[in-house]
Parts: sequence; structure tokens; C-alpha cells
Amino acid sequence: MPNANEDNPRALSQVQQRAVSELLRVSPVADDLARRFKEAGFSLALVGGSVRDALLGRLGNDLDFTTDARPEDVLKIVRPWADATWEVGIAFGTVGAQKDARVGDAVQRFQIEVTTYRSEAYDRSSRKPEVSYGDSIEEDLVRRDFTVNAMAVALPEKEFIDPHQGLDDLAARVLRTPGTPEESFSDDPLRMMRAARFAAQLDFEVAPEVVTAMKEMAGRIEIVSAERVRDELNKLVLSAYPRKGLTLLVETGLADHVLPELPALRLERDEHHRHKDVYDHTLIVLEQAMALEQDGPDLALRLAALLHDIGKPRTRRFEKDGRVSFHHHEVVGAKMTKKRMTALKYPNELVKDVSRLVELHLRFHGYGTGEWTDSAVRRYVRDAGPLLERLHKLTRSDCTTRNKRKAAALSRAYDGLEERIAQLKDQEELDAIRPDLDGNQIMEILGVGPGPVVGRAYKHMLELRLENGPMGHDAAVSALKEWWAEQSEG
Repeated sequence: MPNANEDNPRALSQVQQRAVSELLRVSPVADDLARRFKEAGFSLALVGGSVRDALLGRLGNDLDFTTDARPEDVLKIVRPWADATWEVGIAFGTVGAQKDARVGDAVQRFQIEVTTYRSEAYDRSSRKPEVSYGDSIEEDLVRRDFTVNAMAVALPEKEFIDPHQGLDDLAARVLRTPGTPEESFSDDPLRMMRAARFAAQLDFEVAPEVVTAMKEMAGRIEIVSAERVRDELNKLVLSAYPRKGLTLLVETGLADHVLPELPALRLERDEHHRHKDVYDHTLIVLEQAMALEQDGPDLALRLAALLHDIGKPRTRRFEKDGRVSFHHHEVVGAKMTKKRMTALKYPNELVKDVSRLVELHLRFHGYGTGEWTDSAVRRYVRDAGPLLERLHKLTRSDCTTRNKRKAAALSRAYDGLEERIAQLKDQEELDAIRPDLDGNQIMEILGVGPGPVVGRAYKHMLELRLENGPMGHDAAVSALKEWWAEQSEG
């Protein structure tokens, strides 16, 4: 493990204790696997994020190993030992495995990846890295993205390997590359986004020379597949400090290529037409939405907070009275959200949910500050559907005014809406608002078969249900017949 550091022995002692404690916890799995590799004539080392997290005292049950064994040899060693194996990443030298092992009094499940020493680089026009295998751990570590991820612990000896002073950078909470940043980002341009992601996850600073390279090479991100960019963006957005990572993406110009709608929010101010800084407002809304999460990070909510105002630049108008307006920016923003998320290959259901939240984020304000009618509450709940709880959080987060009186009034108004929803839910089945008559009943009462008429009748009955609440069967039949008579007269 790390040798004593004369400059800061106490700090290193704490790091040593954390690392030893974490490694002892995973030893039943790590040491057992390492012995099997040694018996087969190969070496094995815990590597990268696993070592970094052990030193930070936050090692989980996802373990990354590196070895001089080729993938086919890794499979021969791992298959008889693991509870399950998979070969999804074998083209890149990685074999995955799952192993249940007793740790203390409990059985824990470990997700394991074993990767052959390798080096990889991008062709100038390629979206996929070319992989070549290496023969030494030093060769493997120099190709890692950052020095804090370029440390290893050889097993089972527990020998600490740190050729690029990753431990020093970990103590300083800084992200540097093992070689030059230009070489690192040329090998894999996605590492520029990973710098922003790790800054957001770990609350680390990015070294000035790394930031400079990101600015100069931002355009290289274009050769990376949309799926890899999306996955990296998700990890950033779901991190503890997303503002830090997003700000870095914007300031380096990377966002111009992967999420151009975000830097576009930096609308210029002028003394005659003052308005909120939409970019800063957006980051505050994201942080306020995070504060309302109850069951861990919520990707749909966070993306909606990040994208809720992206329609503003396209809809901005300077009015004659000096005000600035953004009429229908929620509708435009919803379309822009759908387009961007589709381009980033997000799942259709998530695209639909986030776009809908963006479209609905102003709905609350459309009702003014007066008393909510039963009809308005029903329509609000119907339009939000299963996204209602997220819409509550997004709408509350969208208040970033520094005027305490105004903020308190908005909060009280929304409290009132939630109370009205709760009251009506006690009286009606608000979560599944349907007409009092279904399609089959409508056809039977009107004496018609399937067709457009049934759809129009159903829509009319749904409107009556939203406006009046539950009508009861007899009243609904009378209302339907009255509507049908009007149609016949027409």
C-alpha cells in the first residue's frame, strides 16, 4: 500500500487506513480470484476507479481488474469460479463476471470486470477505438484517462503501483492526465466529457492544462458515437455536483457539440431590456429539483430541469413597454427537447416523459393565483398523468426569484393546488379519469358500430367528466343522448 509521505504523514495515514479497510472487505473475492490467476501463470491487479474509490473510502461491489492474460485465458479462469460470466466487452479485452461471496456475516454480490492490458486509439475519422493488447501494467496505466484512475494494487500481494503520482493528485483533488492531455484526448475524445463528469461526481478541479486542451480539441468529440456521449452525460447529470460538470462543458465549448441548447441559454443582458440570466436560472432550477428528490437521483426530473427553458432563445421578443417575453417557449422547448434527446439516442419513453414535463412546466402559472376550480384541478392531473409528482417538483424548482415575498406567495399557491388535488382524490379517482360511459356502452346507447362517431362521443363525455366530475350512469346517458340529438340536428 502507499508509502509514507513525509510532507503530510497524517493525511496519508488516513488514506492508508481507508484503503486497507476497503480492500480487506473485498479480499474474499479479490484474493481468491488473484490466486487462480497466479496458479494459471498470470498476474492480476485491482485497477482504476476501484483503487481510487478504495483510497476515498467509497469502494462499492463493482470491481475492476487488469491482467496480462488474454481474454480467452481470462474466460478459462473465470468461468469455473464465477456464478455468471458475459462477453459483451470481449472485443475490447473485457470479460464480465458475477460472484456471490460471504463478507462477514452476509453474502454480497460482486460485479467484476477483468480487462487485458491494452492500449487504444481513435482513427481520425473512426467512431470506434482500435484495441491492441499490452504486456505490462505500466503500459496499461499510461493509457488511462486520469492519474487518479491510473493506480493499481497488485494481488494478492497488495503492492501499490502509482507511476503517475495519482495519489498526490487524489490528495489535491485535481484531475490530470498520465501523459499530455492532447495525447489522451486524441486517443479517446470522450475523455474530455469524462473530465467534466469526474469533476461533477468527485467535486475535483480539472488541471489548467487539461482545460486548455479541452477547449482546443472540443470539436474532436464529434467522432464519438451518440450513445457514448449520452451515457457520459447521464452520469454527469446524475452526479452530486452536476453544475460543476455542466459549467465546464459550456466553458470549454464541448456543450456546443453535444448539448448546444445549454450554452444558447446565455442570453445577453442590456440595461434597457433587463431579464433573468436564463442559463444561471436553469442551473439553479436543476439544483433545486435535486433537493426535492426523495428516492435517489431522478434522470427524467433532472433532464427536464436542465431543458425546461431551452425554447426561450427562439421565442424571445422585446416588447414596446421594455419587457422581454418568451411566449409559448414551453411548446417550442418541448419540440427541441424531443429532437435533442432523440439525436442522443435516448429511449423513446424517456424522451416522451421529459418532453412532456418541459411542455407542462408553465401550466400551473396559466391558472393565475386565484382559487382552483374542480375542473382545472382535474385537467391538471389528467394532463400530467403519471408525471404528476415530477411536475410538482419541477414547478416548485422553477421559482428562483430573490424576492422572498413573491417566492412565498408562489409556494403557498402551489401548496393550495396540491391540497385541492388531495381533496379531489379522496372524492374521485383522479389518477384514472374516464368518462362515465365506455365505448361499448356508447355504441349500445346510440345504436352505432365502431367508427369516428364513437370517438367523438367519448371525447365529449370525457370533457363533461372533467368539467363536472362523476355524473352517475343515468345522468351520463341523458347527456350522451342530448349530444347525439344535437349532432343529428347539425
